[in-house]
Amino acid sequence: MSEWFESLDGIFAQLWTGLEQGVADRNAPARHPTIATVSVDGWPETRMVVLRAATRETGGLEVHTDITSAKVASLRAQPRAELHVWDSEKRLQTRARCTVTMTSGVAAAEIWKNVPDPGRQSYGITPPPGHPIATALAYEKRPLLDSFAVLTCQIDRIDAVYLGAAHRRAVFVRKDCWAGQWCAP
Repeated sequence: MSEWFESLDGIFAQLWTGLEQGVADRNAPARHPTIATVSVDGWPETRMVVLRAATRETGGLEVHTDITSAKVASLRAQPRAELHVWDSEKRLQTRARCTVTMTSGVAAAEIWKNVPDPGRQSYGITPPPGHPIATALAYEKRPLLDSFAVLTCQIDRIDAVYLGAAHRRAVFVRKDCWAGQWCAP
C-alpha cells in the first residue's frame, strides 16, 4: 500500500482530514491556523485564529473574530486572506488562499448562540483590540453579539508541501475541481 503523500488524491485527503480534525480536536495542528491579510495601509499582517468549521464539500473554512479588530478593517478593504497550517507530525504545510465574507450582528445570532461563554469573552473588549492601554490589564471584557463576526473563508487555492525525506508539493485549485497539480517544492 502506498503512503498518503505519494499521490495527489492522498495529499488532498490528508490535508482535509487535518482541517476537519482542527475543528473537532483542541490539540490538532489545524485548530490554530495563522491567517494572513493585508492591512489598509498595505502591510502584511498575520495572526493566529481558531478554526471553527471546515467543510470539504464546499471548500469552506470558518473563523470568528471581534468586529473591531484590525483584520476586519483589512478584510473590508480587501476580502482576501490565506490560512496557514503546519502539521509537524505529518510534516505537512497547508496554505489555503481564500475569498472572505463576513457576517455580523443579527445575521450571526444563530452562530453566537452556540459560542460558549469562555469563547464569548473574546468579542467585546473595551477598548477595542490593538488600541493602546495604560497597563497590561487596563481593558474590560463585555461579550456582545454586536462585536462578534463570522469570517467565512471560501478556498480558491490550496498549496500543500510535504517535507519528508523527499519533498513533494501539490497545488489544488477550485476552478479545476480540485484536480491537483504537482509542483516543484
